[in-house]
Amino acid sequence: MRLDKYLKVSRLIKRRTVANEACDNDRVTVNGRPAKASYEVKEGDVIAIQFGARTLKVEVLQVAETVRKDDAAALYRELPN
Repeated sequence: MRLDKYLKVSRLIKRRTVANEACDNDRVTVNGRPAKASYEVKEGDVIAIQFGARTLKVEVLQVAETVRKDDAAALYRELPN
């Protein structure tokens, strides 16, 4: 699954266009490297997203095409910065 779609499906970022812009502006890294929106997300990847001064770091536990809002948090695990 593409990185921008994963960020939307997992509800880490609300809209896919916003996720796409975050990737274009180098605010998203995967495994320590800046990632493009087209990056194929795999289980075990560590994604870091910069929201202004705050950075959110998560580990991908599962990749799913569609997920209910209540189950979205099960797709990843938050990591300490």
